[in-house]
Amino acid sequence: MDNCTSVTPACPVSGTTLGYSPNLAGNLILLIVFAVCGLAQLWLGVRYKVRLYTTLVFLGCAGEVVGYIGRLMLHSNPWSNGGVIIQTLLLIVSPSFLAAALYLTVKTVVLHTGPQFSILNPKLYTWLFIIWLQATAANGKGSESTVRTGTDIMIAGIAFQAATMAVCGILTIDFARRVYRHRRQHGAYPRSLSLSERRVNRKEFVFFVSCNVVALTANLIRCIYRIPEMAGGWGNPMMQDEAKFMVLDGTMVSIGAILMTVAFPGAYFPSISSRAIRQHQKTSSFVTEEGLQLAPGVGESGRP
Repeated sequence: MDNCTSVTPACPVSGTTLGYSPNLAGNLILLIVFAVCGLAQLWLGVRYKVRLYTTLVFLGCAGEVVGYIGRLMLHSNPWSNGGVIIQTLLLIVSPSFLAAALYLTVKTVVLHTGPQFSILNPKLYTWLFIIWLQATAANGKGSESTVRTGTDIMIAGIAFQAATMAVCGILTIDFARRVYRHRRQHGAYPRSLSLSERRVNRKEFVFFVSCNVVALTANLIRCIYRIPEMAGGWGNPMMQDEAKFMVLDGTMVSIGAILMTVAFPGAYFPSISSRAIRQHQKTSSFVTEEGLQLAPGVGESGRP
């Protein structure tokens, strides 16, 4: 069936890599969800002047949109080679940008609420993503350019990402536990949760951390699903199960994107915006029951 370009009696849908014609409604809904999240990220980024985080999440959402365009192409023609390439490449790579934004969020929150409560140096959180990229690239050096090699590289990258996300999730939960315990013992958060007159209270802090932990967990579930799905080879039964893909990949990634938009860092932690950074020299630190303002001297390294 190497010469098949469209569905015919000699080239049935079952003979394609996916083995099915992607559902129009389901894939269109996911495309719209990612498009809305991407546009919302741009608006929030401009409003709160948060740049890097916004860029990473927008790239992730934009990549998902293009990936689902590829799946819609496959709905029209399951034998579309371009559709297969687009959906495979974009839907595997794009969630990595969301993962990078999550690592950046953890780093930023730790820097602005109390790095002394983190087991890991805050600056190392974003290196989790960088190391993953380098490990994936290293696996590809000197390898023969074959489909099997490319698949092995993708599997290794996804597996490593799953491991780093699990570690990041554990560290995030441990950090939140330590900060909350400190507040219960001392009646205040350890450092600033805001640079403006608006301060983050306990419920907002718990909500923000919970959203990011759930987003991280959803992305982790997606990675765990992708490992056996890719390891089984192209056209394996798991890869040809659209229901599993829609739930364990599309839905999981969309949940992460939605939560990362709802719990936008700049809205909950104004001190991380570039606007607040410019004001921090004029701000002195003081403790309140609801929070503690940021003391002068927190550098731009903690800004998304």
